[in-house]
Amino acid sequence: MEKAFNRLAENVAHAAGRAWAFVLCVVSVVLWAIAGPAFHYSETWQLIINTATTIVTFLMVFLIQNTQNRDGVAIQAKLDELIRSGRAKNDFIGIEHLTEA
Repeated sequence: MEKAFNRLAENVAHAAGRAWAFVLCVVSVVLWAIAGPAFHYSETWQLIINTATTIVTFLMVFLIQNTQNRDGVAIQAKLDELIRSGRAKNDFIGIEHLTEA
C-alpha cells in the first residue's frame, strides 16, 4: 500500500506543478465567479469555493509532504555518498523514486 501511495503522491505532485493544472484552477475560479449573479452571491455560492479549496488544500498538504520527505531522504543519501567517497557511484541517481523500504 505504501508503494502505491508513493506512486500516487509523486504523480499528483508532478501533475499539480504543471501549467494545465494552474489553468484548470483559474478556469474553475472564473466559472465560480461568473455563477455568482445567478446564485445572488449567496452563502451557498461562497460555500462551494470555500469547501472545494479546503478539501484540495488538505489533501495536497499530505501529498506534497510525502514528496518532500522522499526528496529529503534521497538528497541526504546522495550527500552522504559524496562525503564518504572521492568518486560517487551512479547507483544513487534517481534514488528519490524508490520506496523507503
